Amino acid sequence: MVPTDTPATSLRTTEEAGAAPRAPTAILVVDDHDLLRLGVCALVQAQATSSGATIDVFEAGNVADALALYETHQAAIGLVLLDLALPDTHGLSGLAEFRLRFPGARIVVLSGTGNNALAQGVLALGAAAFLPKSADLKEVVSFIRACGLLDPAAGAAELPPPPVSKSLAGYAEFAHASAWQELTPRQMQVLQWVLEGKANKEIAQLANLSEGTVKNHVSTILLLFGMRSRAQLISMLH
Repeated sequence: MVPTDTPATSLRTTEEAGAAPRAPTAILVVDDHDLLRLGVCALVQAQATSSGATIDVFEAGNVADALALYETHQAAIGLVLLDLALPDTHGLSGLAEFRLRFPGARIVVLSGTGNNALAQGVLALGAAAFLPKSADLKEVVSFIRACGLLDPAAGAAELPPPPVSKSLAGYAEFAHASAWQELTPRQMQVLQWVLEGKANKEIAQLANLSEGTVKNHVSTILLLFGMRSRAQLISMLH
């Protein structure tokens, strides 16, 4: 884990060459697998060096550390690469928490699972793109370049259209995206606890609500997603 005041990688090629300073750009890589973080960092370093870019790469192994890093360096971080399967997350809870805390963050989700429902849930929650981990890491770097973060002359650009793999091409045919958009912040919180396997009684204690109110929230969530049971909902979102 990298301390919040120290980037994992700092490339200063443009400044060292005596060029006029540019708006700082950085990438935050959030994944609990060291090899994936190292792979992304190595490729970004190589691309940045060849193009003369100035870019920092921050690393985090869980959502809590990632949120702390982003809070400290959000003015510099132009893109967050976020894994869904982290030690302190369940389903889409990491992305949901990031979006609630920092709605302006540009997030690309990395996932070892490439199913349609998951992809559209990710996009409905405001992620810029959904990239299966089965994709070549060079595709991730290509997306970073398309955002303008590896172009020393352009600065951070508008995000390109979210890339969707062929296996995910039919995600728009599903109706779950609207369900995510209709969830209230309280329902989102209840959903996170449901995904963690907590019973209504536990959720009621955590949320300081009556058990009946929690039951109503759960029923509404099931209705929005078109699921018949909590088990079915958990299976679909995990």
